[in-house]
Amino acid sequence: MQQRFERTVQDSLALKAWILEHKCDVVACESTSDYWVHIYDLLIDHVPVLVGNAHDIKVLSHKKTDKIDSEMIAQLALKGMISPSRVMPRYHRDFRKMVRLRHFLVEKRTDIKNRIHSILDGELFPLATILTDIFGVSGQRILHGILRGASADEILKSIPLRTRLKKENEIRALIDQNMSRGALLQLRHCLRVIKHLDEEIGQITEEVQAYTLQNYPREYAILRTVPGVGDITAITLIAEIGNFRDFISGEKLASWIGIVPRVHQSANHIVKRSITKRGSRHARGMITQAAHAAAKSRKNLLREWYETKKRVIGAGKATIALARKMIVIIWHLIVNDEEYVDRYSDPSQTETKTVHTIRIPVSPHYTLEEVLGMVAEAVHLLNKRDPDPA
Repeated sequence: MQQRFERTVQDSLALKAWILEHKCDVVACESTSDYWVHIYDLLIDHVPVLVGNAHDIKVLSHKKTDKIDSEMIAQLALKGMISPSRVMPRYHRDFRKMVRLRHFLVEKRTDIKNRIHSILDGELFPLATILTDIFGVSGQRILHGILRGASADEILKSIPLRTRLKKENEIRALIDQNMSRGALLQLRHCLRVIKHLDEEIGQITEEVQAYTLQNYPREYAILRTVPGVGDITAITLIAEIGNFRDFISGEKLASWIGIVPRVHQSANHIVKRSITKRGSRHARGMITQAAHAAAKSRKNLLREWYETKKRVIGAGKATIALARKMIVIIWHLIVNDEEYVDRYSDPSQTETKTVHTIRIPVSPHYTLEEVLGMVAEAVHLLNKRDPDPA
């Protein structure tokens, strides 16, 4: 039996009544965009609702129409072939939406800043070559001074003394250039939008941070002890992952985030490719940024591990590998209620013993005697480095 319902409040209530009237055992749907959210919240208190991964369901279907989809999903649900996705409680989803809204506004602010760079480049106004950040204190005062029509002396007096002493001649020569009226109008509007976005982003940041400290104080405190993890990274990971104890291991969490490689196996042949990217892109992006920060921070074990990996597989892959390692460590810390301790920051931690690795070249042209000789030489060298194996 099939019946079509439109995506309206009236038809949603009619769908609920139709399902209850026919005493359905289970309701299944695809996790396409956010269309499933309203149906899930409407029915979850009355009947079990399965939210399946749309990609997994598509693999089992041969055609793509609404009618065929509904039949296929119903058959899969009756046969127990739909693996239910993690659906967080309504209050946590609202919190996650606020965090995602903040990220959305930050991305829009970045777009506007890039637009300002384009305007200045089009006017041959190379402010970015003089200042490291044209949206810092000095850059903002120069831009606003130009919009006010202030003189070069007035603008120079308004910027910090340190920048003025270093870049006075370059800034004065730049300010003396003329910009077109159209460019000035665009610049004024863009700066207004950035100012408004800064205010909104700051307000949302305060709200989500207060919510995190009230509801997840211990998780937040643990995350802040990990190198490379800042306030926003900690808040985002908590919002995107929710209950870390839903995962039986850190590797399962890494897989859920989509930061593990694709594996293709045929008989004894195994090929590992790029990461799956199947989970939350916000969580994946944040843990990757945290890995970048940890790799550049002061001396710590994570940076040491990254440097070792980078020499073997390159900087890009080493960063992703470090991100995966960090999310596994974070899972362990939160599940076991422990804080991250680094031997470089805590002298009481015992030094780990350095492991020396010696690579022995292998070639089909070597005889057995030559291989045994190289092994014996390697053993002798290791014994010289570590005379006391105990």
